[in-house]
Amino acid sequence: FRVQISFSGAMGEITGTTKLAVALGLTLLTCSQGILMAASKVDGKYLYNVATVPLFSELTKLIISAYFLYKARKTDPKGTQMTMAWESVRLFPIPSIIYLFHNNVQFYTMQYVDAATYQILGNLKIVTTGFLFRVFLKRHLTRIQWLALILLMCAATTSQISGCGQMLAAPVIGYMFGILSAWLSAFAGVYTEFLMKKNNDSLYWQNVQLYGFGTLFNALRLTYDDIGNGFQNGCWLTNALEGYNWVVVLIVLNFAFAGMSVSWIMKFADTIVKVYATSSAMMITALLSIWFFDLAPSLQLFMGIVIACISLNLYFLPTES
Repeated sequence: FRVQISFSGAMGEITGTTKLAVALGLTLLTCSQGILMAASKVDGKYLYNVATVPLFSELTKLIISAYFLYKARKTDPKGTQMTMAWESVRLFPIPSIIYLFHNNVQFYTMQYVDAATYQILGNLKIVTTGFLFRVFLKRHLTRIQWLALILLMCAATTSQISGCGQMLAAPVIGYMFGILSAWLSAFAGVYTEFLMKKNNDSLYWQNVQLYGFGTLFNALRLTYDDIGNGFQNGCWLTNALEGYNWVVVLIVLNFAFAGMSVSWIMKFADTIVKVYATSSAMMITALLSIWFFDLAPSLQLFMGIVIACISLNLYFLPTES
């Protein structure tokens, strides 16, 4: 991967092989999420409160990051940079706020469009990420790279088309919510990259801030839900682990390590690498579903995978080529 900004220090020099390994790890973690979520159902239903999974995931990431920050400070206190000024710290709740709005917009989108249309609209975030990557972070993309991103969007969309039914049959407001969701998702990713690269602070310290606010906002969201329901199911503090089993624990750990992989990629690579990893995971998940759930393979899926491979090769093609 070609990265313009080089980071060293406590983390050491980051090689291209390491970046590739983390991106592949994120791909595998992401593609296993859908399978684990399906495995956690009992008679087609979730017996646990799915809203607690992000909370425990954020809390897990916070604990792990705090531990590594403590070790880094103990080993190299001078080399572990931490900006604690309020002008810097106050920027870190913003990604959590964006994702909070994004999750609500996703909910409204699904009220107006079917599942297939929802997935296809989600692919717009590939191009919106490229646009904000260029405008907000001032990162230049060549014409070939723009074409590669458009190809990736087409690949993801092609793999999700199940037939030749009616298109554009949903209400216009559904598509408006879908487009808004794509922009919010892209802005959250690009803004997070901006936060991670705005200075040479320790990755662990930056993660502690991100996940600390993430834990807080998820706890507030659960409290808000309880108040809205009139505490009919009790308080989430007393029943948060109800219905949990080893599969749900694996989901929490999966989300946690995937989140930390994204943070690492934002710090040492860029948002586009994350887009390729997650988009590839989506198609690999569909491929694995054929094996695990006895689904019939489709020509669209294999065409999507081929187009995605071409896109990947084009985007990371050396400039001299």
